[in-house]
Amino acid sequence: MPRASEETRPEILQAAYKLFRRRGFFRVGMDQIADAAGVTKRTLYYHFDSKDALLTAVLASQHERTFADFQNYGIDLSGGADALIDKLFEGLVKWSSKPRWAGSGFTRLAIELADLSGHPARSIARRHKALMEQQLETLLVQANVAAPKARARELSLLLEGAMVMVLIHGDQSYCSAAAAAAKRLVAGESVA
Repeated sequence: MPRASEETRPEILQAAYKLFRRRGFFRVGMDQIADAAGVTKRTLYYHFDSKDALLTAVLASQHERTFADFQNYGIDLSGGADALIDKLFEGLVKWSSKPRWAGSGFTRLAIELADLSGHPARSIARRHKALMEQQLETLLVQANVAAPKARARELSLLLEGAMVMVLIHGDQSYCSAAAAAAKRLVAGESVA
């Protein structure tokens, strides 16, 4: 019995997401995605007319999921900004400890598509990162941090930098170093 279209599309998105995260956009073919999703190539093209369209849909789906999860951060800010920073970087340590962790899919794919500035997936990645930064700003406002917009930008840089350094070196101590720098920033101290 054939699967319903509403069941097939999410399965394709999940299979493509796993392959893109593990191997990268350019190293994965539509045949591999169809096999991983358990569908024919014809079914895959019925749902997505190109690999670019599939990647765009994958990132849009992941943005919705990730952003919804991230909005739960900081719900209880009884510990203030330091507690939020601890939670963020402890989350990064936990996330980067997973087998086959490959950093932020949004960052990786934006870098992989760096020479394709008009690619729709880059627009989604840009929007995702901007919304995450705005959410950080909201959390910092709630924690009564001075200059929350600037601190959110700096905190985003520290999070992204820590992710990349952990990915490059396999050393999670970059998370604690970035967390310490973030705490100095929100306290108004010099980071140098």
